[in-house]
Amino acid sequence: MSKENITFRLETEKRAALDAIATVMDRDRSYLINEAIGIYLEMYQWLIEEIKQGIAEAEEGDFASEEEVQSVFAKLIDEN
Repeated sequence: MSKENITFRLETEKRAALDAIATVMDRDRSYLINEAIGIYLEMYQWLIEEIKQGIAEAEEGDFASEEEVQSVFAKLIDEN
């Protein structure tokens, strides 16, 4: 996989926290930034796919029934 350099601004406190984590993990800052960006991209790609799936289901008229909604609410209330 090819790599590119990128420059961006980062708040001083965030850089210090990043460097502290890198030190504890015995990794460099670039490694941690790549890991963080990978996690971020994975999360948002998943979210976008879930939204697309929800829109497709809605367009097909595939909605939860009143009973299904009430069942979920009942479980949530019972857990609290």
